[in-house]
Amino acid sequence: MGARVVDYYEFLQISPHADADTIHRVYRFLAARLHPDNRETGHAENFQLLKAAYDVLSDPKRRAEYDALRNSEAPQPLSSTVDFMDTLEGELNRRLAVLAVLYHRRRTNPNFPEVSLATIEERMGFPRDYLDFTLWYLQKKGYVSKADNAEFAMTVDGVDFVETQRTNMPTLSKLLTSRSASPGADVARAQWDEAAVPFPNASAANRQTDQAVRKADRRVGAPDLRAIKVERRSNNRDRRVNSEGQRAND
Repeated sequence: MGARVVDYYEFLQISPHADADTIHRVYRFLAARLHPDNRETGHAENFQLLKAAYDVLSDPKRRAEYDALRNSEAPQPLSSTVDFMDTLEGELNRRLAVLAVLYHRRRTNPNFPEVSLATIEERMGFPRDYLDFTLWYLQKKGYVSKADNAEFAMTVDGVDFVETQRTNMPTLSKLLTSRSASPGADVARAQWDEAAVPFPNASAANRQTDQAVRKADRRVGAPDLRAIKVERRSNNRDRRVNSEGQRAND
């Protein structure tokens, strides 16, 4: 293991406290997706990284040694490994870095997903003066929202972009596995018990949560039946008024 520790937990998208069964289950799922024989999603380099992660995390002794080394390494700013200089490629990398930071926050702490500009600046190791255009673009694309307290959070569209493009964009994948984008304090507050990737043996609790989300989505997309009923009543004649009017004319 080199001086820079690859975050195996982030690569597998599991909690640092995940048990052996979860690690084995996620490994089998990702192995089928990343195996070079898979023509659609195969990825030889990531498959080798997956095997290395599993060999370490499935062995209690090696995992304990890895955890000690991982926890002792102070995360470096993202700018130490990714070019954020003022070029077209640098601007693209800045966008991906902001998305990586916000994605980690959204996934590990969904109830409080906001991240301040100061925190983004610190984790990227890049002056905020150069982030104005980056954040404007991400907001206009709908990937990032800005709260009333001037903090930023990732949207559903942003999550979809990160998760669908991760395997297609090496820089994004690199940023997502960086500990600078996912600080230990945030991870410690998030008590993950299952992997953040969908696989057949998801727990019943996760399935119930997914069903509730789908029901909420259907309600959001459905018409407001109460409003329709009100409109119907407003278009009907008021029979009571008409009845009184007839008696008045008699």
